[in-house]
Formats: sequence, structure tokens, C-alpha cells
Amino acid sequence: MLLMTQDDGDLDGLVRKRLRALRVAQGWSLEELASRAHLSQSSLSRIENGQRRLALDQLVTLARALDTTLDQLVETAADDVVTSPTVDSAHGRMRWTVKADPGMSVVRQRMTEPPPDNPARMRAHPGREWLVVLSGTAVLMLGHRRFRLETNQAAEFPTMMPHAIGAEGGPCEIMGIFDRDARRGHQRDGDDDTGLAAPSRR
Repeated sequence: MLLMTQDDGDLDGLVRKRLRALRVAQGWSLEELASRAHLSQSSLSRIENGQRRLALDQLVTLARALDTTLDQLVETAADDVVTSPTVDSAHGRMRWTVKADPGMSVVRQRMTEPPPDNPARMRAHPGREWLVVLSGTAVLMLGHRRFRLETNQAAEFPTMMPHAIGAEGGPCEIMGIFDRDARRGHQRDGDDDTGLAAPSRR
């Protein structure tokens, strides 16, 4: 069954370039990918070079060999590639929703207060968080452990561990990524859905 022919334009060329780019990214030769996909090396070469029609069964096999899916292989760029954040000026926050998973959030926040030292004042909830310090110095409290994060350093942690984040020695700016459970955890804790782990509330 044919998915497309060489005359079908941009998508055809995109898929061929994507196949080659994925192969090269894996560090595989034509021979190695052809072997993994149960194709001849010459057939794969002609597919990449646009000298052979793209067949659906071959694309499914190639996608599997390249550890991707057919949908991802033929996906085209959406019109809404660029998005703007929701701005919360009162709390110094900006939030972006991840379109591929609306349950995820990317948050940029400026912090000025240190985190609490008492674990009883920290929060814990299901999920994982990842953050990078954009400027300044941040302090991440995980239970009784204290981590000092300088500009460009990152941290990833399970949010079932009591945690809090704050600034040290002046304001700091943080970019955080929250999975669906972590975002819900902040909402249940009474924070809005843009909140990073809560700084001290003295």
C-alpha cells in the first residue's frame, strides 16, 4: 500500500530527510538500519534519496527500527508553533502549557525569599519537578537536605519528598517544568497552577 509518491511534495521530502536524520543521529550506516528494518541497503538508499516510492508498510517498519512512530515520522509543523505565556505580575510568574501534554506546565518565576528550614512548612505531593536557575542563586530544600543551585545549574526530584525552593543572597529567577501530577499537587495545596515549590511564607 502506498502512502505517498515522489510527486506529493513537501511531506514526501520531509519524511525522507527525517529518516536520514534519525539514522545519522543513531550513528547507524545504511547497512545497519537496512538490516534492522529487514530491507536491502539499496532499497533504503533509494528511499532516502527520493528514488523509490514510500510504502506504508516500509515506513511502519522503519519507524519501529528508529524507535519512533509513524505519526511522528509524518508529522508536519502546526501553525501555532509559537506561544505566549500567561503572565502573573503579582507573583512574578510566567506559565506556558505544553501542547503535547496539557497537564504539564513550564513556569518562569522570580524569587526573593529564602525557603523555610522546617520540613513541616514544606509541601509534598505526587509527581516530579525539574528546574534550572536562570539567574542568581537558589536553594532547594528536600526534606532535611539543602541544595545550593547556581546560575545554569538544574535539579530534578520526586515531589513526594517534602520540598521548597527559595532565593539566597538576593533575587533569583527559575524555570521549572512540572508533570501532570506535580501541577495538580500545587493546585491542591492552594497555589495556582503556575506555582513553583512554595518559598517561605513568614
